[in-house]
Amino acid sequence: MSLKNMHKIVKKINRYQEEMECLTDEQLRSKTTEFKERLQNGCSLDDLLPEAYAVVKEASGRVLHMRPYDVQLLGGIILHQGDIAEMRTGEGKTLVAALPSYLNALEGKGVHVVTVNDYLAARDAEQIGKVHEFLGLTVGVVLASMTPAERKAAYACDITYVTNNELGFDYLRDNMAVYEEQIVQRDLHYAIIDEADSVLIDEARTPLIISGMSGKSTRLYEVCNQFVKTLERGNGNDELSKLDAISGEGIREDGDYMVNEKDKIVRLTEDGTRKVEAYFGIDNLASIEHLELRHHINLALRANTLMMLDRDYVVKDGEVLIVDDFTGRIMPGRRYADGLHQAIEAKEGVEIKRESVTNATITFQSFFNKYKKKSGMTGTGYTERKELKDIYGMDVIPVPTNLPVIRADKEDLMYKTKEEKYLAVVKEVRNAYEKGQPVLIGTNTIEDSEHLSSMLAKEGIPHNVLNAKEHQREAEIVASAGQHHAVTIATNMAGRGTDIKLDDVSRELGGLKIIGTERNESRRIDDQLRGRSGRQGDPGESRFYLSLEDDLMRLFAQEKMMSIFEKIGLEKGEPLKHKSLSKAVRKAQKRIEGNNYSIRKNLMEYDEVMNEQREIIYRERRHILEGKEIMMNDIIRLFISETVDHYLSGPKRKWNAEDIKALFNEVNKVIPGFGRVARSKNLNELKEIMSKRAIRLFGEKAAQCPKEEYLKEVERVYFLRILDSHWMDHIDYMDRSRQGAHLQSYGQRDPIAEYRDDMFNHFDRMMYEISKEFLELLFHTKFVETSDISEDSTEKSDSPKGFDD
Repeated sequence: MSLKNMHKIVKKINRYQEEMECLTDEQLRSKTTEFKERLQNGCSLDDLLPEAYAVVKEASGRVLHMRPYDVQLLGGIILHQGDIAEMRTGEGKTLVAALPSYLNALEGKGVHVVTVNDYLAARDAEQIGKVHEFLGLTVGVVLASMTPAERKAAYACDITYVTNNELGFDYLRDNMAVYEEQIVQRDLHYAIIDEADSVLIDEARTPLIISGMSGKSTRLYEVCNQFVKTLERGNGNDELSKLDAISGEGIREDGDYMVNEKDKIVRLTEDGTRKVEAYFGIDNLASIEHLELRHHINLALRANTLMMLDRDYVVKDGEVLIVDDFTGRIMPGRRYADGLHQAIEAKEGVEIKRESVTNATITFQSFFNKYKKKSGMTGTGYTERKELKDIYGMDVIPVPTNLPVIRADKEDLMYKTKEEKYLAVVKEVRNAYEKGQPVLIGTNTIEDSEHLSSMLAKEGIPHNVLNAKEHQREAEIVASAGQHHAVTIATNMAGRGTDIKLDDVSRELGGLKIIGTERNESRRIDDQLRGRSGRQGDPGESRFYLSLEDDLMRLFAQEKMMSIFEKIGLEKGEPLKHKSLSKAVRKAQKRIEGNNYSIRKNLMEYDEVMNEQREIIYRERRHILEGKEIMMNDIIRLFISETVDHYLSGPKRKWNAEDIKALFNEVNKVIPGFGRVARSKNLNELKEIMSKRAIRLFGEKAAQCPKEEYLKEVERVYFLRILDSHWMDHIDYMDRSRQGAHLQSYGQRDPIAEYRDDMFNHFDRMMYEISKEFLELLFHTKFVETSDISEDSTEKSDSPKGFDD
């Protein structure tokens, strides 16, 4: 829908709202019942939108004393049509979500409003929920601390506020349930995703994983960590220069290992490899038998060279906790995969938790694409519009601000060293503090925030520090950052989602001053930091302070910018202002953004293969939990057909006595007393004869069960147990295959295509093994008499009653 047509709808909403002002509270509330009846009589949500949005506008005025502006109504229309509304910070996105959540909840199928942390979920449910409850709808919130019963009640509400992590983990847990009543979610109908770029892009680089502990020892992590600390890092960055490439020279090695920080790669040199072989007493590290050792050495190198304390993770109460790259928030319940978390635990000297085995996993790309309709809100999504369209099918539509943005965004300043940069920042903060202007300083790491904090403390400047270590006070610190004399240091965009409101003195002094101490990997994060100032027509200013020692400059533009420094001949502490500076920054950011997009796209392509198979498994599980009959005849026919094909078919094979004997030995192991059947003219005829006999034998076995409901319980629990066990093994196989899939590219083969073929073959084999193990377990079960199964029993076990193994 064009913006022109949306503006026409906004006018309709406002006309209806004038009519709503004349209604009593009860009459306004009764509109909800009226809308539901009109929907049942064939009216569409689109038809109802102008009137329904007018009802919400009037209700929010009465309950919250806030009525949505026209631009907020525009945002609400964009959300209803399933797209992403890009609205600047401070434009009231929280209230915008109240409009489409009310309209879509009228269908009675549930609406999920997705936030990035528990605080925002609880706050928005409490605040905006008052409007929906006033209009007769039910509102729930899902928090990390809640029990399954509380979660189920929250998801049963018309509108549910929940974080993306809790939502995804609940989906996975539901698909591991043994009983239908353990399922907490309804169907995934409509989602409104707040901070959509953070959820759908930044967090989409790592999948959600539910795991259990494996039986592997953790000792090898400790040994490899101790060993790599004895190695010497080589000079250089393990990357060919253009001159080397032109001259045909390879990478010049020195030291025991080389690190490529740009691409996050670390590898052993020849000298390093020889030291590994000597230390562990082996002849050839490249041998297949030493694959596990090679993997652990690589993990230890990555943990010690690429993963940084107080940047990538923090250690709190003896536990390694991941810090989100972009938000600066701790990511509870998340662990680095494939042993990297254990390697970091070994590095930090904390307890090494046993390596996990994946029980269930899904990417945010796959998960959110399961919704029948989804939409999102963000202040900074337009630069990623192609990815959001390609992967999620949502357009990013910028919404104009309610009032013009008058914030002054000043040119970057570049210094030679970090210390010169920090001294300049402290000087600027002092000037602002002395006149009373509030300052928000954005840093990229916890280490930087604490270093800057110590410098401000020495200058006697009172301030607040907000990083992953102080996240409990996040909203409180951010909310007060606009008061005069306030100085706040925030790691990345911690505090996102909470408004910074200026007091009158701050507004007169020029508004909130934003100081960025380093350019981020993504332009969006820079824009988010700037966007904390200048909300709703407020004054404000922003500037980034850079140095040649910053990661972005050091890795991508240091040599070029240093030559400019030398050419101009700047004094120590004097900043560089040059037209090539912003160009160099943008070029470096685009390169990193491109790398990160490739990582997410690659993850999605592999997960698409798993998703097709996951859908089959989860659909089968759900059917069983809902009480649908297990199709025993189909399972028997699958087992017989696959077994016959395995022993009697294939290229250039003829039937012989040994093949026939092996076939019936296998079948009799699974189905005792099956015996043999007469020779047949062809395989199909043989399969049919064998299947009929197997079905008859199962009927005889089923007749031994004292009660039919016992047999159904046996079948249900056995099948789920076996299905889950094989599915977990299949996930593990997929993970290992994906790790080695890139090697296919060396043979000029498409790694994704090779991976897909391998996974489908393995999946088919898995389904056969499930049918075989299931039938074998059933045919070897001895049924016995037992007391009736209590209908109102509140405790359920994973073992069916009424039989012995």
